[in-house]
Amino acid sequence: MDIGIGLPGHAPWTEGTALVEWARRAEARGFSTLSVSDRLAWTTPEPLITLAAAAGATSRIRLLTSVLLAPLRANHALFAKAVTTLDQLAGPGRLHLGLAPGLREDDFQISEVDYGTRGRRLDRLLDRLASVMSGNDLVGPRPATPGGPALLFGGTSRATLRRIASRGTGWIAGDATVQDVRDFAPQLRQAWKEAGRTGSPRIIASVMYALGPNAEAAVADAIGPYYAFAGDEYAQYGISLAYTRPEQITDAIAAFEEVGCDELIFMGNDPDPAQVDLLAGAVGL
Repeated sequence: MDIGIGLPGHAPWTEGTALVEWARRAEARGFSTLSVSDRLAWTTPEPLITLAAAAGATSRIRLLTSVLLAPLRANHALFAKAVTTLDQLAGPGRLHLGLAPGLREDDFQISEVDYGTRGRRLDRLLDRLASVMSGNDLVGPRPATPGGPALLFGGTSRATLRRIASRGTGWIAGDATVQDVRDFAPQLRQAWKEAGRTGSPRIIASVMYALGPNAEAAVADAIGPYYAFAGDEYAQYGISLAYTRPEQITDAIAAFEEVGCDELIFMGNDPDPAQVDLLAGAVGL
């Protein structure tokens, strides 16, 4: 199972250069993937711009949006151009797009994008993206990756299963538990088989972490406000799921690997780039 790391974009970071340093250290320590999350009504950095900076600071590590709120990108041609440009900057095979319809209504309200049609908007975006990636479109440049970046989808709906089986390479489970993967993976593999796909869908889980003497405070400061919209009980639940000790990290790796995950991504909650090295030490990189 691959071990990736996620930028602390939802945490109280103040300097973008720190996020670039995260990228440099993540590659140097041998993590498989660098991921970035997406929110509009929050201080989370824009994913494609952030990964463009990471692409320029690295040369090997995979770059993943986990997950990008695709329906907010209402100009589908412009979005496709941004993707192909980033794919060119990163080089063949490095960029992987994790996409989802989005859950929070406030992200759509401040965008003036209709929340109720977000699923249909995502499907139309995927149609245009496929057209651009195939070269049968006026939008350029062509992607560096033949056929375009790999597509993965978040969520557990029937529409998510359809998108993965028809267009994707796999599934991303955000803020995941082992039970989440255990429950959804059989449905995913069945949908994949029924669609006549060969091989197996890639399964990626992401979890929250912070390490060091201030780990619990960092998790509370980052996750508590981020999930406050859903009430204190949910926020406290999110905090309780985060991994704050090396032995928890080790146990999580074993448990997620046992249920068939192909990659486990640890999302940072403390903006200090030293967190990359602490995690690398905990996982043996």
